[in-house]
Amino acid sequence: MAFDLNKSPGHLLRRAQQYSFDQFAKEVGTGGLTPRQFAVLHTVSKNEGLSQTDLVKHTGIDRSTLADMISRMLKKGLLARQRTKTDARANAVRLTAKGRTAMNNARAKVMKADSAVLKIVPKAQQAAFMRILTAISNQIDAELDNQGKTATKRKPAAKKKTAKRKTAKKTAKRKTAKKKTTRKKR
Repeated sequence: MAFDLNKSPGHLLRRAQQYSFDQFAKEVGTGGLTPRQFAVLHTVSKNEGLSQTDLVKHTGIDRSTLADMISRMLKKGLLARQRTKTDARANAVRLTAKGRTAMNNARAKVMKADSAVLKIVPKAQQAAFMRILTAISNQIDAELDNQGKTATKRKPAAKKKTAKRKTAKKTAKRKTAKKKTTRKKR
């Protein structure tokens, strides 16, 4: 069976996502919030004090990307964070006044962009389209939850061997450097 790009779910989803992003940029503007920033602000507005870990679960944005985003959003004054009372390692995130204003100013534009995306789907298929997207999103969340449970059951990798190898390499390098220095002095 030959590969058909026009029947590839990954390719078709990427094209749909690109169209959605273009509509967002058209409505919100390229200097405004990004779709992910809006998702973070919206989620935080509905869940004040949410930890960054929970924010990952609610938005679907991976942990490292979200950490970078939050750092930039803190610098822009859109978010504020503080350590949670229950876990000193976790950060609770909340909207600032500037963040709430930015989100509120973008909301109608985001809704207009979403309407433009839905408009290209025949009216009779829009509800089914949304059910399928929701099912995909829910399945991804379930798989990520299962991976997280599996990851916590795994034994941590032994770092002692790696540390010993690094120490042995450093020692060998020092000895080689010492020999070279001794030869030069002769």
